[in-house]
Amino acid sequence: MRQTEITPIEMKVLMNHIYELQKGVRQMVLFTCPKRYEAYATKRLYSQNMDFVLQPAGKNNLNFYIGRKECLNAIRLIVTRPLNELTPEEDFILGTMLGYDLCAQCERYCERKTACKGRCDKCQHAQ
Repeated sequence: MRQTEITPIEMKVLMNHIYELQKGVRQMVLFTCPKRYEAYATKRLYSQNMDFVLQPAGKNNLNFYIGRKECLNAIRLIVTRPLNELTPEEDFILGTMLGYDLCAQCERYCERKTACKGRCDKCQHAQ
C-alpha cells in the first residue's frame, strides 16, 4: 500500500504562486499563511531559488512577499509596519505592485484618502 503525503491547501497556493512567478505571469506575490507552515514554505522557496521577504502578519500568520529583487527592495522600504497602518499612498503602491486592478486601487486610494483627513495618529497626514 502506497502512502501519500497530504499537502495543505496553503502550500498548494504557494506552489501555484511559484509557478506563476517562474513563468513570468507575475513579478511579485503576497502569500499569507499560518506560522506553522513557515519552515515548509521557506524550504520550498529556497529550493526553487525564489527571493522573498518575510514579515509577521498578526499573532498567528506570516506574509511572504515573493518575487523579483527590484520589487522586494521596494517592499523593504514601503512595508515597514503592519499593512493596516500603511498610509493611503503606501497602500496604493503595494496594491499596484501586486497587480491588483488599477481602477479598484484608485477607488480604494480615494476612499482611504478622503476618510483619513489626518484624524488618525498613525497617518503621515496627522496634524
